This record gives sequence, C-alpha cells and structure tokens, in this order.
Amino acid sequence: MTPFLSLHISTADEAPIYRQIVRQIEDGIATGALTAGEQLPSHRALALDLVVAPLTVKKAYDVLEAEGVIETRRGLGTFVAATAARSKRAARERLRATARRLVIEAEVGGLDRAALAALIEQERCALAKERHARGEAS
Repeated sequence: MTPFLSLHISTADEAPIYRQIVRQIEDGIATGALTAGEQLPSHRALALDLVVAPLTVKKAYDVLEAEGVIETRRGLGTFVAATAARSKRAARERLRATARRLVIEAEVGGLDRAALAALIEQERCALAKERHARGEAS
C-alpha cells in the first residue's frame, strides 16, 4: 500500500465494502494522500491487506476507473489518473444522493440552512488544511 494511504473496512458502515474502498481512495486523492501517477496496490495485494475477496477490490477499482479516477496500465499496474478531477456534470450526479442524505440529516437534527452551510464550509477548510499539511510534509 502507498505510504500515505491506509484503508480500513468497517462492518459497522452501512456502505458495501467496495463503496468503502472507493470512498477512501477518493478521500486520499482529495486530501493529497494520493497523487496523480501514484501506483495503487494490485487487486490481490489490497484484498489480502483488507481481508476481503479480490473481486470486491476489482469492483471498487472498476468503479474508480469508470469515473476516471484511476487507470490500469497493462503489465504495469493501477495508478491514480492524471486527470483524477472529473467533469462537473458527473460529479453533480454522484453527489446528488449524498446531498439529499445530508439535507435530510440536517433537517432531522434541527440544523437550518445557515448552520448546514457553515458545517460544509468548516469541512472545506479542514480539507484544505489537510492538503496544506501534506504539501509541507512532502
């Protein structure tokens, strides 16, 4: 596994295992833990590390490859794509369900629109700090 990336599978997470892998790799790219051109572990190596079926890792990699986040180079391995940033339209569609869940959680929790916007901004700042910290560590 890459030196900055450590994936963990949680049985308490309601997301399927392959989705947990997808999410964590995307998080790694967003925080700078994974950079364009960086090699990812093979399906088998990651499956052994996470104690999951290799086909589960393959499914996650297939999703990430279809989204343009990673690329497989025949005979060389799987790498973070140079163009890991995806189109705005595709990102919007992927985020729709997450945004809906977020809005529902906010309403159930009694957060108004301003509080939700503030929370999102706090997370954007935290992500920027993580990126900055990784930049200084490299």
